[in-house]
Amino acid sequence: MEPGGRSRRELLIVLGLLSAFPPWSIDMYLPGLPGLTRDLHTSAAPAQLTLTACMAGLALGQLVSGPLSDAYGRRRPLLVGLVAYAGASAACALAPNIWSLVGLRFLQGVAGSAGVVIGRAIVRDVWGGRDAARVFSILLIVVGIAPIVAPIAGGLVLQVGSWREIFVALAGVGVVLFLLALFRVPESLPAGRRHGGGLGSTVRVFRHLAGDRTFASPAAAFGLGFATLFAYISASSFVLENVYGLSPQSFSLVFAANALAMVFAAQTSSWLVGRTGPEHLLRIGLLALAAAGAEVLAVAALHGRLAAMLVGLLVVVGACGFVIPNGTALAMAEHGDVAGSASALLGLLQFGLGAVVAPLVGVAGSRSGLPMGIVIASSAVLALAVTVTLGRERRARAIPEASRAR
Repeated sequence: MEPGGRSRRELLIVLGLLSAFPPWSIDMYLPGLPGLTRDLHTSAAPAQLTLTACMAGLALGQLVSGPLSDAYGRRRPLLVGLVAYAGASAACALAPNIWSLVGLRFLQGVAGSAGVVIGRAIVRDVWGGRDAARVFSILLIVVGIAPIVAPIAGGLVLQVGSWREIFVALAGVGVVLFLLALFRVPESLPAGRRHGGGLGSTVRVFRHLAGDRTFASPAAAFGLGFATLFAYISASSFVLENVYGLSPQSFSLVFAANALAMVFAAQTSSWLVGRTGPEHLLRIGLLALAAAGAEVLAVAALHGRLAAMLVGLLVVVGACGFVIPNGTALAMAEHGDVAGSASALLGLLQFGLGAVVAPLVGVAGSRSGLPMGIVIASSAVLALAVTVTLGRERRARAIPEASRAR
């Protein structure tokens, strides 16, 4: 049943909360990492693996949840994923040692991925074309705010408990979202449109999507846009504090300002997309991203001034507010019949590329901004080049087909 009016607004609120699963799952317990390390009698490296495990679960879980939602509908896999998320979070609170926590964090990520991947598929089911781009922009606003709010919420929990209570709180989030989904998320994929199931069918769908330029071009922009964002998130604290001498408090203000820039850009995109279309906004975002990425690289290579670095990073993060939602909408626009699988591939690109670039930005140690500049600039320029090249080929192929149709 397709929602309308007030039901759509309520659905949008729930989808926004589901889209924030990654930052809540990853960022909320960051303030508790030192205490976790002490309580479980471990070192920083194994404790950091709990972050990696959750991110890997978020990436790989989407390859399961997305195709399942194409075969069995959106509601059942979503509700099962939310129950599993609440259970895995509660189990994390009871973890007796670091290695059991690493495994449970992977399961938590797998379960949480259902909310992310199926949420995108529901948007494609309910909204189409420019409306979908507008909705994805609104969801990105939530995603942009969540990394600011989540660590603060984790810090508040630590005032009354330990890192274990943070996972209890996440279990509570899972329960609340389950109830919201149960009563406010209708089935958006009718039985007559469901298909797939089984490994062979899933692989065939993935192969078709990867070879389809209507998917591959905007998906590349989406994935590489996230790669620049992950490079910034992974390296900016080291670069701005160790290289440029900012205090942790000053860095927090810079990080918040950049997050607000992405929120503002996403909001602007949602206003403009009805007039200009997602293709135009995607090109604007990619051009700004490539130019700012080149500027960040030049400043890092030439040991430029702090102000120049801050401006470059602000534009990089802000440009993602145009690239990510419009890339998402365009990638899924022509693939409503396999929206779950298309959403799963986007999720794999998002977290897979994030996992690749995170270690690359630190190859020169914590006192050099050059690796960050190289990764951001190369990802941004590659995103622009791939989009322009595949877009030109797509238009060239469309002309003869249009002529034959006439």
